Amino acid sequence: MSPNNFIFALFFVSTVAIAWEPDLARQHALVHMVRQDCGSCHGMTLKGGLGPPLLPENLRGKPRGGLVATIYYGRPGTPMPPWKQFMSEQEAAWIVDKLITEFPN
Repeated sequence: MSPNNFIFALFFVSTVAIAWEPDLARQHALVHMVRQDCGSCHGMTLKGGLGPPLLPENLRGKPRGGLVATIYYGRPGTPMPPWKQFMSEQEAAWIVDKLITEFPN
């Protein structure tokens, strides 16, 4: 992804409404995805592993749009893959909102 596209992506993702929530079935699927798939690198309890911890105290102060973009587009040159084939930008934003407060079990 070119730097200009990445900047556009950050802007676009940062404009996604905070109040949107997926339906309950999708929420459960996203929680399961984070706990299992993301947990394989970030630790099953999200306290860190190959990837950094994803707990509220570790994410505090990080720009929300950057976190959403990291989930959705991944981080080139690192083990962090893009998850856009598995979720929408709104769902990535929902995950970030839950991670920065308290992630459901």
